[in-house]
Amino acid sequence: MFETIHYQVTSAIATIVLNRPEKLNALNERMTHEMLEAFNQAAQDEHVRVIVLTGAGRGFSAGQDLEDLQHRSDDVSIGDHLRRGYNALVLLMRTIEKPVITAINGVAAGAGMSIALAGDFRLASDRASFIQAFIRIGLIPDSGSTWLLPRLIGPTRALELMTTGDRLSAADALAWGLVNRVIPAEEFEATVAAWARRLAEAPTRALGLTKRAFNQALTSTLAEALEVEAVLQDVAGATADSREGVQAFLEKRAPVFTGR
Repeated sequence: MFETIHYQVTSAIATIVLNRPEKLNALNERMTHEMLEAFNQAAQDEHVRVIVLTGAGRGFSAGQDLEDLQHRSDDVSIGDHLRRGYNALVLLMRTIEKPVITAINGVAAGAGMSIALAGDFRLASDRASFIQAFIRIGLIPDSGSTWLLPRLIGPTRALELMTTGDRLSAADALAWGLVNRVIPAEEFEATVAAWARRLAEAPTRALGLTKRAFNQALTSTLAEALEVEAVLQDVAGATADSREGVQAFLEKRAPVFTGR
């Protein structure tokens, strides 16, 4: 079904693996659209309760495959290329009402870094690194980096990375608040799986509504955020998982959430 990615659903966890390891998972047009298709598939699958995005081999993604971009025969501008590919993908990752883990196993550069930032939870191997590589080829940061990066690490550090193109190590990414955890490479796969299982066992609707409220609050006033909380709390309170959570609390037992 897919040529440039692997997609698998196991125990309510959808795993998307970028699979061009010989190119450090550089992003061509086919891969971007296959990722879009996979994320849409996971969004619509009621059995999927968490999504993990990672890379095959030693890189997460080296960013746009420049050879692929150069060899394209149509007259689509860079802006239109972004609009129909990366922009749609990053927006979907940020708004899909299921938790998204980006498991950054190696270098994440350019648009590859932007996509890594779009995860709700960013777990990095100690072999990972991050590069805002756009400036190295005379371009500006895209695919959401200008919005995501300052909100994660602050405007001072974000602008420095964008304008220098310097490599950021996994350790510094953790210290700066770019990632949730840095994990030894030999423990990386198991730790990501444990995070995914924990999220898959959580109340999925409440997680999705929390994500919606969180994203809206980033660009709203306090009064607007309070109203969104009130509206969405009504929705959350009507779910089966909320009823189960309250009942489990009263019965002094662990809740069993079904995602409904």
